[in-house]
Amino acid sequence: MTQKLLHDFIVAEHIENALKEDIGYGDITTDFIYNENDKIKANLNTRQDCIVCGIDVFEKVFNILSSNVKVTKFFKDGDSAHAGQCLAAVEGPARAVLIGERTALNYMQRMSGIATETRKYQDAIKPYTASVTDTRKNTPGFRMFEKYAVMTGGAKLHRFNLCDCVMIKDNHIKHAGSITAAVERLREGLSHTHKIEIECDTLEQVQEALSAGCDIIMLDNMSVEDMKKCVKIVNKRAIVEASGNVKINTINEIASAGVDVISTSAIVAAAPVIDLGLDIS
Repeated sequence: MTQKLLHDFIVAEHIENALKEDIGYGDITTDFIYNENDKIKANLNTRQDCIVCGIDVFEKVFNILSSNVKVTKFFKDGDSAHAGQCLAAVEGPARAVLIGERTALNYMQRMSGIATETRKYQDAIKPYTASVTDTRKNTPGFRMFEKYAVMTGGAKLHRFNLCDCVMIKDNHIKHAGSITAAVERLREGLSHTHKIEIECDTLEQVQEALSAGCDIIMLDNMSVEDMKKCVKIVNKRAIVEASGNVKINTINEIASAGVDVISTSAIVAAAPVIDLGLDIS
């Protein structure tokens, strides 16, 4: 997923709905205080160190409101910015700038927060080579922006939605009777283009998942010592993913087990919002 995959028409539709929600029947404050000919200049400043993300979405908000708003960007997505730096300058009709201000900031503050938190987790893995990935614990309706922010922060993506990849969990195994039976049922109708991932709690399940021919084995809430044993058992015959109890102070030890991927909801669900402000010049 790259920036270009945030297609203009999808982003525009999302922003238009967000603006409708915020504006309602009109900004009764701005409309009465400013007239149609009033102009305004403002600077987008960050009050915290951050990884910039969503600056093109920020610009798009104003472009939708008025083609006469000019946004000059001094940073691009993925850049590191320090508290006090100006990320962009906004100039144009006062009504459009002030009406779009909150919506534009909301997108960028959230996306920059996720990118910043993601970068912290990916950096915390060093010197190990595992990749951090997100999960499906997303904000409803905001998933594409959150996943884009994860990639901007330097991590990789887990499945985008339920139809991306097979994920066999405890409930599926219990209903099918075993890992082997679950995989057999899936292979009867599954497309050859889909990978199969199996959530495993024990070394015995890892052995069975391998025998069933799965592509990815998720080690769920295992100790680091057990993860090391599983990595040896798998011996690169499948991708090994660690999940559960992944925090900024535990991720390095988890990575030391030799797993390929570490998935965590914390980089999205627990990411703080970056304090950005649109300050009138």
